[in-house]
Amino acid sequence: MRSYRQLFRTPEYTPFLLSFAAHGAAQTINGLALATLVHRATDSPLLTALSMFGPQLAQVLGATFLLSGSDRLPPRSTLSGMELAFAAATAVTALPGLPVGAVFGVVLLQGLIASLGGGVRGGLMNEILSKEGYVLGRSVFNMLWGFIQIGGFAIGGVLLTVLSPRTCLLSAAALYLMSALVTRLGLTARPPRSSGRPSVAATWRTNALLWSSRPRRLTYLGLWVPNGLVVGCDSLFVSYDPRHAGALFAFGAVGMLAGDLTVGRLVPPALRPRLDIPLRLLLAAPYLFFFLRPGVVLAAVASAVASVGFAASLVLQERLMSHTPDELAGQALGLLSAGMLTMQGVSATVAGSVAQLTSPATAMTVMAAASAVVTLALATAARRPWSAGRAPGSEPEPPAPAEQPAQGQA
Repeated sequence: MRSYRQLFRTPEYTPFLLSFAAHGAAQTINGLALATLVHRATDSPLLTALSMFGPQLAQVLGATFLLSGSDRLPPRSTLSGMELAFAAATAVTALPGLPVGAVFGVVLLQGLIASLGGGVRGGLMNEILSKEGYVLGRSVFNMLWGFIQIGGFAIGGVLLTVLSPRTCLLSAAALYLMSALVTRLGLTARPPRSSGRPSVAATWRTNALLWSSRPRRLTYLGLWVPNGLVVGCDSLFVSYDPRHAGALFAFGAVGMLAGDLTVGRLVPPALRPRLDIPLRLLLAAPYLFFFLRPGVVLAAVASAVASVGFAASLVLQERLMSHTPDELAGQALGLLSAGMLTMQGVSATVAGSVAQLTSPATAMTVMAAASAVVTLALATAARRPWSAGRAPGSEPEPPAPAEQPAQGQA
């Protein structure tokens, strides 16, 4: 599948995207409004960053206890129920006089619920699309997320100048309700992909199996760590420039959109695997210059250029799926999503703490440098023969697909 026409002729792909669009718009407006509310109440870079990216910290609990539900629950009813829960939780954060501690309690609950969503949604897309259409379909999914961020942060920034943060939160709750409705009416009821009840034991067992393969481990780490550290930079936009934070987020979304369009549609499949390391280094490099404290124009350009590097996730997700059985696709993608979001939450915490002690500009430079170092370390680790790092009793390694490069790529 190499054309958008073929892609959008695929049954259910369009309503699948529309339901995610409403969810993404709600999440974007909710995050910006909540960060603004907390910043005004506390004037703390750490708490501001945590209000926006703190839900990701709960992902580690979901990855530990809930992920088996990604393949063992019916996807349509699961996604619909989750959107209703998000709507209710967002409405609670809009209550006047709600203490900051209670706000963070609700935020962490949202993160725990969301930990199941990445696997359910990713596994469902894997069912809707053919193997050949996955990268193109995922690139459109990511580009849609870019458009949503551009529009959501831009519109959210405008709304916050004329409406209160609590009114914006109620708007986000309404969008979550819209997502639930589109999911219920637009998607077909499907049975679970795997038999058996969701359980903690099943979650641990499958996670251990997924982690037992060295190429999968390196792929997961490449998706989680460099990306997450750079999101730590993004989490400081509100503290770095409160008046223009929406513009910085929007320009970052433009860069992400450009990267996904180029890698997903224009780059030949044979060339894609060679781009993951250069793209991950590009993700970090522009933020190294933030120690100079650039103005809003240069900061926005740096954000856009860096965000092109997020397209590395397309290359690495394709690699992950090539090493994963179909019946484990949901949990594999759920573990990917939970790990990425957890790392983003951890990085936002670290970045906010460093900014609290130094400045947002210094913290962004530190996080970017750490991201580049991790990328180079993973590239070095991938060049070692896999058998040297194989754990006793681990899963035998499947042969690499023909279009993948040698083990020299992370």
